[in-house]
Amino acid sequence: MMQSFEDVLDAAKGAGPARLAIPFVEPNLDLICRAAVDGFIVPCLVGDGKSIGKLVEQSCLASVHYEIIDEDDPGRILHRAIAMVREKQADVLMQCGIDQNVFLNAALDPQAGLLKSKDASYVSVFELPDPGSLILVTDTYLNNYPNIAQKQRILENAILFSAILGIDTPKVSVLAAIEQVNPGIPSTVDAAVLSKMSERGQFGKAMVEGPLDIDCSLSSIAARRKGLHSPVTGNVDIYLVPEIDTGQLLAEALVCIGRMPVAGMVVGTACPMILDVPFVPDEHRLVEIALASLALGMGEADG
Repeated sequence: MMQSFEDVLDAAKGAGPARLAIPFVEPNLDLICRAAVDGFIVPCLVGDGKSIGKLVEQSCLASVHYEIIDEDDPGRILHRAIAMVREKQADVLMQCGIDQNVFLNAALDPQAGLLKSKDASYVSVFELPDPGSLILVTDTYLNNYPNIAQKQRILENAILFSAILGIDTPKVSVLAAIEQVNPGIPSTVDAAVLSKMSERGQFGKAMVEGPLDIDCSLSSIAARRKGLHSPVTGNVDIYLVPEIDTGQLLAEALVCIGRMPVAGMVVGTACPMILDVPFVPDEHRLVEIALASLALGMGEADG
């Protein structure tokens, strides 16, 4: 099981390069160069061929394998990159500076985009310093106020994703404000339903417990004090948040206050997708590319 971002980077180096479709609008050439030199990707640069060629000649990409896909219509660059993935000419799609709404509307379009399951979701991966381990928090960016059916698919996406980190039996905390089921707090009811579904084997080997508040999730002692006895408490791999306010605020707090390293990826799509998420610092963008290259194997089951 991977316990650090360094483990992720090492695993990606041995996995072989993924073909990364890059709409060449505001490319981070330093990042693309590092990923290519480390063997994570073969850059597929989509845009004006002459302009790209001049920039590449002056960068370290000139010394590695890359491809230029000539598209001189600026309005077609993103759609050309998406089509490459849809037609199996590329493996991963990267936002690379395109306006967020424009990118997501095109990439998640039900007809012409890459949406595979009914709901794509965003998984944030955090590196815990002590003890060394990786945890997943979802959904921290895409789904605002998911209903119970959407939460089921968000959880299924995260469980599939956890497998690439070597988590064989993921332990899931379905977060809520309190650890008791209260019909007046809908998130506790949803959590209880997901927990019962897990008991009946609907999430495979995953162990889903909820509702759980933060202290019960983090400490089995706190959980026992409240009358909860579960192998999940104190050993959580995946935190499923109730809605976007909780998810994004939790992620930002862990990064900005807790100083925890974070990377993330869109799952539930026909290919791994890398977004320009504001709470992911530049120094961890390479980890995102590594995660995306490792996630290629989950494409068959995703959704």
